[in-house]
Amino acid sequence: MTALRASIGPGEGLKPVVSTEAPPIIFATPTKLTSDYTAYDYAGKNKVPELQKFFQKSDGVPVHLKRGLPDQMLYRTTMALTVGGTIYCLVALYMASRPRSK
Repeated sequence: MTALRASIGPGEGLKPVVSTEAPPIIFATPTKLTSDYTAYDYAGKNKVPELQKFFQKSDGVPVHLKRGLPDQMLYRTTMALTVGGTIYCLVALYMASRPRSK
């Protein structure tokens, strides 16, 4: 460590790189502020209030199953894959824990 210090004299180490010139302008056109934009013109109807009423209706059905058959199929597929994956992992762990028979 001392040999390394002795080989580097004063003023010979790393020097900070500071540019005195301004960086070049990338975009020549001025940027617009968000206040300069007009209101967004949306072609469709706002469905949020209708969907809020639909999903907040208390009919005993969980929110993730409110839309009927597509939601039920997605839920059941997810549950089947989860249970199947858990069983597969447990079987793999059981097989990995047993010594190999020769």
